[in-house]
Amino acid sequence: MALLRQQETLSLAKNQEPSQDLIFRSKLPDISIPNHLPLTDYLFQKFSGDGGGDSSATCLIDGATGRIFTYADVQITLRSIAAGLYRLGIRHGDTVMLLLPNSPEFALSFLAAAYLGAISTPANPLFTQPEIAKQAQVSGAKMIITKPCYVDKLKNLENVLIVCVHDGDNDVPLPDGCVSFTELTQADETELPKQEISPDDTVLMPYSSGTTGLPKGVMISHKGVVTSTAQKVDGENPHLNFTGDDVIICFLPMFHTYAHNSLMLSAMRAGAAFLILPRFELNMVMEMIQKYKVTVVPMAPPVVLAFVNSQETERYDLSSVRMMFSGSGALTKELEDAVRLKLPNAIFGQITYDTGHVVVMSRCEDLSPQ
Repeated sequence: MALLRQQETLSLAKNQEPSQDLIFRSKLPDISIPNHLPLTDYLFQKFSGDGGGDSSATCLIDGATGRIFTYADVQITLRSIAAGLYRLGIRHGDTVMLLLPNSPEFALSFLAAAYLGAISTPANPLFTQPEIAKQAQVSGAKMIITKPCYVDKLKNLENVLIVCVHDGDNDVPLPDGCVSFTELTQADETELPKQEISPDDTVLMPYSSGTTGLPKGVMISHKGVVTSTAQKVDGENPHLNFTGDDVIICFLPMFHTYAHNSLMLSAMRAGAAFLILPRFELNMVMEMIQKYKVTVVPMAPPVVLAFVNSQETERYDLSSVRMMFSGSGALTKELEDAVRLKLPNAIFGQITYDTGHVVVMSRCEDLSPQ
């Protein structure tokens, strides 16, 4: 009897019309997502044609050295580096590993590879030799851009060209078999053939272990990165209210999706200045906030805890900060309240995102203009 009722239920299910999908729409207006554009065209759209952007505005600040790159500098330099990559044999669809700490060279290398139609796979420079070798092998990396201090970890790799970024002392000889990054920056961009880039071409291949297992590479297209960036900073009421007047500090690791996508690319699309620090040191961070009048401070929970517990915050002028937010983990209400006491004039919010494929940020009303 039970079997008969089960068969009748299955029969009814087959004969029923499929239920219509329920679509929940935001009350906010749709945004225009120009995901037909290659990533670099999208990022610098306002600085070309009738975009109205000021190319002399600051794009990148190297907190370690004081170097400043305007938006014009960045676009010229990335095209030269792309030509240098091409001269060294990198072609459309090839993979370049970025084994670099936070630096303008990380940003410029990624942008150059994207402009060329190549794929960047960022890696933690503190990885062990086997970890680096595994990612290089699985991603099919043909070139690794790194610093001389990490070259020893790359000795057993075969058929991979090593490009080294000097640590500021050009008199120090390059490690054997390495090419100087300067050769890329000094290349002639007119030697680079015009590249035809499809929105579906892969531009980024981050590796993540998720919550368990071995790291896995995720192939992210130009269209995917453009779309996720637009979701954060485009439109009348963006998730992240970055503006061209902002100075956004970055001490979070740029090889991680949080800093790479939510911060660096979003800052460039908004026309903001992106201040890069090589690592997190609380006093150095506060000194840079005071020196460059930083307006946006992205954090992670351990940084928030260090900031709240520090007695040094009173020594610095942090009044320029208008926005502070934390991601990569949840904060307790007590920590949130403690941050707001330290910076009563700044808005504070928590963000969540999916790092498995590309950053898709959940909306935080505190960080939006409306």
